[in-house]
Amino acid sequence: MASTLDLTPRTTLARGVGSNADTITPVYDYTAEGSAFARATKPDYFGWLEHVRAAAGCTRPIRLAGSLYTVDSSTGRVLDQRHTDAMPDAAIYTACGNRRSRVCPSCAQTYQRDAFQLLRAGLVGGKGVPDSVASHPAVFATFTAPSFGTVHARVVKWHTCRNRRRCDCRAEPCHARRDTGLCEHGRPAVCWARHEAGDTVLGQPLCLDCYDHDHQVVWNIFSGELWHRTKQAAERWLATLARRRGIPRVDVVTASGNIRKVPPVRLSPGKVAELQARGAVHFHAIARLDGVDGQDPDAVVPPPAGFGVDELVDALRHAARHVAFHTPTHPDRPEGWPITWGEQVDLEPIATDGTGEVTDGMVAGYLAKYATKSTEATGHTSTRLTADTIGDYADPDGDHTARLIDACWRIGRPTSTPVPLTERPRDHRPTPGFVDRWECPDCGTHTRYAACPVCVAQRQAALDSEPTKPATANPYARLRRWAHMLGYGGHFLTKGRRYSVTFQLLRDTRVSFRRHEHDHQGDEEPGSPRAVDHLDRDDTTLIVGTLTFAGVGWHTTGDALLANTAAALARERRTTGREELAHELSTTPAGTVPVAA
Repeated sequence: MASTLDLTPRTTLARGVGSNADTITPVYDYTAEGSAFARATKPDYFGWLEHVRAAAGCTRPIRLAGSLYTVDSSTGRVLDQRHTDAMPDAAIYTACGNRRSRVCPSCAQTYQRDAFQLLRAGLVGGKGVPDSVASHPAVFATFTAPSFGTVHARVVKWHTCRNRRRCDCRAEPCHARRDTGLCEHGRPAVCWARHEAGDTVLGQPLCLDCYDHDHQVVWNIFSGELWHRTKQAAERWLATLARRRGIPRVDVVTASGNIRKVPPVRLSPGKVAELQARGAVHFHAIARLDGVDGQDPDAVVPPPAGFGVDELVDALRHAARHVAFHTPTHPDRPEGWPITWGEQVDLEPIATDGTGEVTDGMVAGYLAKYATKSTEATGHTSTRLTADTIGDYADPDGDHTARLIDACWRIGRPTSTPVPLTERPRDHRPTPGFVDRWECPDCGTHTRYAACPVCVAQRQAALDSEPTKPATANPYARLRRWAHMLGYGGHFLTKGRRYSVTFQLLRDTRVSFRRHEHDHQGDEEPGSPRAVDHLDRDDTTLIVGTLTFAGVGWHTTGDALLANTAAALARERRTTGREELAHELSTTPAGTVPVAA
């Protein structure tokens, strides 16, 4: 800003040279702080805050643009119409809904709380699940991956700490061996160090060349199938046990009116996948034992008499021990890779009355915590990789994570492609190889070839890069799609259909609560559109939106700073309140067990 002070003292009333200097408006909104200050000083600041409140804590909200119509559902008459151009930022903001805490902490916290309620309802009831499930046998199971090579580990045989998250117990030596010194590649095969909890070498192989990276990524991609077969094997074991005990099968009427006989007992699981520091997946699962009601197959009823926790543990242990299969053939390994569980399989009974060592709240909180995590434990946090970006992360001679990504891309390469367009047989024409002159509708090229020579390369590339489904001839092609996840392409939280409620029900309940809360606020501007109004209502007035995607993220870094700072402070206050309440009640700190908002 140029100064408007006089350059020399004035003795007359005439304007001097210095006073004629123009006043330049300061430009300070090129920084996040300056942009936030510019937003906060606008007269419509509080209206903007109210407008973005639904997505205020989201890191990268979705912007929607279009029209909103207020319609009388009984007559179909449009009562009011407004466009997003008249709203702040000319868009409606909605949260991204990402479950990963590294991507969006606010949406991940909402997902975590919903997951906690969903998993806990399957153990103690509520949210539409009968309370009688609290008496059903339930087991907390952990299935781990097998060993693909020796890695650095922290093993504590005897815990004396009260909080495992802050464990400072003395660990055992990592890999103390006296019978060997070097591996075949000349690297030490022993490690006498007692690693701390945050040591960066945990999960890293002692020898990168000895470690079987190919087998691990293949195991990750087929781990979902292994879990599916394990569940089936456990149910078959329970059905066989019921037949031996003389319990008859149950007649169930199908939708077509036929009668089908089913076993009198079934599993209702809920599981969460966790990526370890070495990049291998293992599963934490809640397995609940239910009975079958022939009159209402979807009803949740207790299992037959005599089926308890011991039978459930035996069924899961038997399935984990005997389920194994080989993957289909691959050019790099014609016999395929063996897929089986590791030696460590933990099965702990769940006490729903709060008296046991493993309670329903602890299990639900533990699983909900891992439902919001992904590859953060390995240090890799990239998005989906392509042919242009794979070179930044894959390296056959690099570190552990780079070799895993390279194995995904190498094993997932196309092993068979469709016949090229230029080699496909054509119809016999009077003039061999040529047809009547035609114009390509895609690029406008005039040609007499049966296939446009300009588009043939593009179409061939599209055929080669088409997403591969499981039914195709190459079951390993998904490894390239999920290379950024080190080969694992399944959902991180899944459940049985009868285990509990759905995420959609929890979201609808939250929207209904917010709508009821808004309806009782007198300071809200009447007639202002809200995101919660886009759900169908029971009255005769509906708000119908014809919205289109307008972009992702906040308009400026200042908007993101204001919104995310407020959300971070709210999360910190909420976490502090839960910890103080847990301290007063002398229970486990609330940071280890998520509590519903």
